[in-house]
Amino acid sequence: MSDPFVVVGADAAGLSAASKFRREAPDREVVVFEKGRWISYAYCGMPYFIEGRVERMSDLLSLSPSEVDDRGIDLRRGHEAVTVDPDAKTVTVETADSNSFEQPYDDLLVATGGRASTGPFDVRDLDGAFTLHDMDAAAAIDAYVADPGAYDPDRADVSAVDRERVERNAAMPAPETAAIVGGGYVGVEMAEALVGRGLDVHLFHRSGHLLPDFGEAVGERVADELTAKGVTVHTNAPVEELVGDDRIEAVALDEGDPVDADLAIVGVGIRPNTELLDGTGVETGEGGAIRTDEYGRTSLPDVYAAGDCATAIHAVTGEEAWMPLGLTANRTGRAIGATIADDPSPVGEIAGTAAVKAFDMEAGRVGLVEDEAAREAGFDPVRETVTAGSRSGYYPGAAPTDVTLVADRDTGRLIGGSIVGPDRAAVRIDTLATALEADMTVPEVERLDLAYAPPFSPVWDPILVAAKVLNGTLDGD
Repeated sequence: MSDPFVVVGADAAGLSAASKFRREAPDREVVVFEKGRWISYAYCGMPYFIEGRVERMSDLLSLSPSEVDDRGIDLRRGHEAVTVDPDAKTVTVETADSNSFEQPYDDLLVATGGRASTGPFDVRDLDGAFTLHDMDAAAAIDAYVADPGAYDPDRADVSAVDRERVERNAAMPAPETAAIVGGGYVGVEMAEALVGRGLDVHLFHRSGHLLPDFGEAVGERVADELTAKGVTVHTNAPVEELVGDDRIEAVALDEGDPVDADLAIVGVGIRPNTELLDGTGVETGEGGAIRTDEYGRTSLPDVYAAGDCATAIHAVTGEEAWMPLGLTANRTGRAIGATIADDPSPVGEIAGTAAVKAFDMEAGRVGLVEDEAAREAGFDPVRETVTAGSRSGYYPGAAPTDVTLVADRDTGRLIGGSIVGPDRAAVRIDTLATALEADMTVPEVERLDLAYAPPFSPVWDPILVAAKVLNGTLDGD
């Protein structure tokens, strides 16, 4: 084989690209370098593993190394790509035993993902303080929250796990009180997980409502649900520092007394891993991520980027955006694999479609939900929030569903929305995502022929109700 396709990163984007490329170009070599031991795992499933809903860590793996090998992909774990020379078209790789070599490439995909941002908080040398952005962290948290005599090591049943770290955390006294710093996806999901493990949970968020990307209506209902299930929610409560000598003891706030805690989870965002291309002159965009075009190409010849380290085109604004989400990584990687195999395939646009669960409450969001973001993109936003039933009122299980729709005043175009409620609310966001991708106006959304049957929806689905109200507002303008 010749003309090697080299991939750096063996998770969603990297292995999707390698697998698609191998199927379409069986005569070309494909090499995947992964600096760690973990490959192809379900990052979004880690809170549910910690909670205990997922019984074994192996359940979160999509592909094993042997399955990757069976696909004809040369996977090399414990190999860290450290520099790229775009003129020589080589990657310098360091192995786990400190050797290094130059790997030539014909095409290169950088799929290095992202890493947890810790803000001002240093969790590295403080027992009981964690970020949650990899499987070793999930295994360590799971071990830490268990009573030492009751921990089941078979839960971390993957050879790649950092066994020493797990055993060290399993030997520590089980915590009683948890402090979660950050009210985004990780914070909300971990609050539920830790309540499920019997802890007294405090959730701290620096602004006025949780899940800021979802809008105020969602944030308030999610906070109410967390509170009802025993979580102490602190909004407008910036955390100043983690307090403790060797082990976490408390979190100190900008205002008010410290709150005792013997477990801390810091979930304040992620940062793209772009260091591999330092010094190459590659163009970067929003969030410092690698700028890419509609085919995933970077500004460097024959170098592509995908996943949490790369930008994409936003479906509403038409401009670049950085939204690190799972489907984006998988879809983009697959398209790049096809393109490099001489089947040019656009990576597709993104709209930031996302969903989250908090106990019995579900929420979804898409597009430009906040007015500030809409104005920055050049729109004049008009919004309405309505509450409607999830099913026919007489059918068991019907529950209030809040729908927020945002439109552009001048064109009537739908530009964003969110949904929250306890009865299949999150999946309804897909209707709005489809409408955004199709550039539909609010009147067009109002005329959608959505399914009606009492067990599933009232005659007027909550989305149609919201569109009708927002259309009336636009007409009134």
